[in-house]
Amino acid sequence: MKKHEKAARTTPFDTLLVANRGEIACRVMRTARRMGLKTVAVYSDADATARHVREADEAVRLGPAAARESYLNIDAVIDAAKRTGTGAIHPGYGFLSENGSFVKALEEAGITFVGPPASAIAAMGDKSAAKARMANAGVPLVPGYHDDDQDDALLRSEADKIGYPVMLKASAGGGGKGMRVVESGDGFQAALDGCRRESKAAFGDDRMLIEKYLVQPRHVEVQVFCDRHGNGVYLFERDCSVQRRHQKVIEEAPAPGMTAELRSAMGDAAVRAAQEIGYVGAGTVEFLLDGSPGQDGSFYFMEMNTRLQVEHPVTEMITGQDLVEWQLRVAMGEPLPCSQEELTITGHSFEARIYAEDPDQDFLPATGLLTRFALDLEGAGLSSFENQDQVRLDSGVESGDAVSMHYDPMLAKLIVHGSDRDAALATLNRALAALDVQGVVTNRAFLMRLATHPGFKNVELDTRFIERNEATLFAPRTYSMEAYASAALIGLHQLAQECESDSPWDRHDGFRLNAPHTIRIALCDPANVQASDSDDAVVIVEGKRNAGESLWNLTIGDDTLTASLQPLTGDAVAVTLNGHRRRLQARRDGHVVVMADPSGETRLFWRRIDAIDHGHHEAESTLTAPMNGTMVALLVEPGVAVEKGMPLMVMEAMKMEHTMTAPADGSVETFHFQAGDTVSQGAVLLDFAANE
Repeated sequence: MKKHEKAARTTPFDTLLVANRGEIACRVMRTARRMGLKTVAVYSDADATARHVREADEAVRLGPAAARESYLNIDAVIDAAKRTGTGAIHPGYGFLSENGSFVKALEEAGITFVGPPASAIAAMGDKSAAKARMANAGVPLVPGYHDDDQDDALLRSEADKIGYPVMLKASAGGGGKGMRVVESGDGFQAALDGCRRESKAAFGDDRMLIEKYLVQPRHVEVQVFCDRHGNGVYLFERDCSVQRRHQKVIEEAPAPGMTAELRSAMGDAAVRAAQEIGYVGAGTVEFLLDGSPGQDGSFYFMEMNTRLQVEHPVTEMITGQDLVEWQLRVAMGEPLPCSQEELTITGHSFEARIYAEDPDQDFLPATGLLTRFALDLEGAGLSSFENQDQVRLDSGVESGDAVSMHYDPMLAKLIVHGSDRDAALATLNRALAALDVQGVVTNRAFLMRLATHPGFKNVELDTRFIERNEATLFAPRTYSMEAYASAALIGLHQLAQECESDSPWDRHDGFRLNAPHTIRIALCDPANVQASDSDDAVVIVEGKRNAGESLWNLTIGDDTLTASLQPLTGDAVAVTLNGHRRRLQARRDGHVVVMADPSGETRLFWRRIDAIDHGHHEAESTLTAPMNGTMVALLVEPGVAVEKGMPLMVMEAMKMEHTMTAPADGSVETFHFQAGDTVSQGAVLLDFAANE
């Protein structure tokens, strides 16, 4: 910890404007209200009824849905602050949080920025210049090219010198935008072109840097905090190795396997990096920790995020500190609340990011209306006194909210704490099972597969964890007899609840005069709803029970099980099969039964046997838009022969590019959209002629 004798002037304020949206705006306002501050939200037309707007004391419209006309409009944000008498602005993360021009404009307007000075943002915003500053501060660096000359041929030459694989990164970027791994020189130019497009669209800057791509790196970052009095501390580290497309999926603190010596070395280097650039406030210094054999303890500076991080709650959980409160107090001119010696680690914490996306469709962003969004802690057995502080849901949405195409698809963050890593992981699995999201596809099931994966449990972590375990994480779904029986039982229970009168003609529960109630239910993977009755993917379950009895006899093929269902608290049910009782979180999403417990999630489509559609459907010779977005590029000419899997066009949605490929050998007859066109989900993109 470093101290200077001269203290900076204090800048108290009683009104805080949060220049952001979604879960981070709600999170910041929660602490601000607790501190007695008045809160002001800003919003675009797409967010006029959003949760962060509803929760604020005041809210001001910025402009249309497009971020550049609303949340990125500096003049509109400052005008909103002046209209509401705001003394300070918290930028959250993303949008204007690392925009030096915004900070300077606030200084001119006499408004406090809850964050670092513009000079510190500039020092770390240009990643190439930041590398040089870190080298001067004695912070270890990954071999790479960080200079200003951006000639394509020179960049290719530098990549060849460094040795493949290399990582292309946007110099002004972050959040996984404008990044590609290049395995060989043959793919370098195409990757460079794609990175430049993404970087230009996201940051208005297409400069690139190149770094050696470590084969088994762990992504370990250190939370630092500095005040205006020269004090600097680190609040330990987080492991963010589990990523897809360079975006974090599950984070944890502290990093598994961290020794006291390595923690101290990384922490000291992080504080040194922050003080090198005159940093103030919350920041995160990101390192690559080399996990290759014989390289334990080698770490390299990657970048510094000059803002609060998405994953800051895991640090709060293990330290007992409110980092947003620290930010606000530092912005008011107060010294840091704790010295390095006063900070300690208690237990272990995980954060899982809940995205509106479909992992089974290459993580395509999803949109729609959230018909239900709830965390059933009581039903999951997590509402007892000893568990009430172990689970936290930081969310920017509620039931009834719409998820649009205009912004990042993250809905919420599920954060848990336990006495150690195993206990925290068990709580994470139970809490994921308790999360009920309907109306919009999410990554919950994928998160459960990650959290229950043996490699994750055994800390076999590196930034390619998902890639290395793709075969098991995305394995074809298989279903046990218990899963079919449980889904059938839940369906039978629902039919019984739908009985509207005592008349046998109105009953839905298989009533038969002087005979057992009998219902035949067909079950299949939701992806196989159109399967024929001869398809092995469809399983028929026959349920029988006598009038007035609670037990069903379920026949599946040659096997018969005695079964019963007992509703519990919330969405929880107890399913008993042949005397074996299991507690499940169960809900119905249309005709899909969703069952979850700490071991994972199961989804099965069900209908009474007379409702099954047995028809076959031929594949369409068109490609439709999998999400709302913008057409970026057409990659082939109409009439030119293409092979199955060949890229045909590139769409952009929620700040990421998505490539559509040929469904078969053939040719494109007509493109229905051109580069720059807005495309709606489900729209026919092209006419395709498949070879005979």
